Amino acid sequence: MNAKVWLIGAGPGDPELLTLKAVRALGEAQVVLIDDLVNPAVLEHCPHAHIIKVGKRGGCRSTPQAFIHRLMLRYARQGKVVARLKGGDPCIFGRGGEEAEWLANHGIQSEIVNGITAGLAGATNCGISLTHRGIARGVTLVTAHTQDDSSLNWDALARSGTTLVIYMGVSRLNDVQQGLLAGQMAASTPVAMIENASLPEQRECRSTLGTLLADAALFQLKSPAILVIGEVASAAESLRLPLEPVQKTLVG
Repeated sequence: MNAKVWLIGAGPGDPELLTLKAVRALGEAQVVLIDDLVNPAVLEHCPHAHIIKVGKRGGCRSTPQAFIHRLMLRYARQGKVVARLKGGDPCIFGRGGEEAEWLANHGIQSEIVNGITAGLAGATNCGISLTHRGIARGVTLVTAHTQDDSSLNWDALARSGTTLVIYMGVSRLNDVQQGLLAGQMAASTPVAMIENASLPEQRECRSTLGTLLADAALFQLKSPAILVIGEVASAAESLRLPLEPVQKTLVG
């Protein structure tokens, strides 16, 4: 039996951002293990599949990763076509790599289907080009929440000269601000806080590194959200997509 598990990125929320390959794989799936941050509208592409919610969200009770592993293995060994459906991209802070490795170690083939990550879609929807020529020479994606609760190398990030996109940082805003300031990043560095990227309820707040905490409190920033830090975050709005309604706050 050639058991297989699809590890599919559902994108940041807008169901129209699914890839054609993701739609095809979902159409074949008999069992779908779905994360909390996946838009339920995506499930219209697998109307006959058995749906199992295996949510993981910061600050909430989460399904243990070991249990998700066992579910994938159980259904794959039954000969089912299994899809593990994740928000964003499976390999951008989505555990896609470790799940593929675990399945391989248990004799199960997997295939990763990339999805658009929230940092990219959220920035674009706010008119921000992460690598705008002449402004940013690159982009660095980091998570503020590490498995062992260790601190990031904020000095290196502050000196990188790249746009910083920080995931899972809502509960660690103080660490982000103080770490980058201690690394000699200017307090005037522009910051965009983007909540619910690509969805109609997307909200954004433009701020600076120095006023990040105060502005986030006034804005009542909530997860899921990403931070875009760098000069591109003050860019003009020519790239903005026509999301309606977009709630926007400009500070300072």
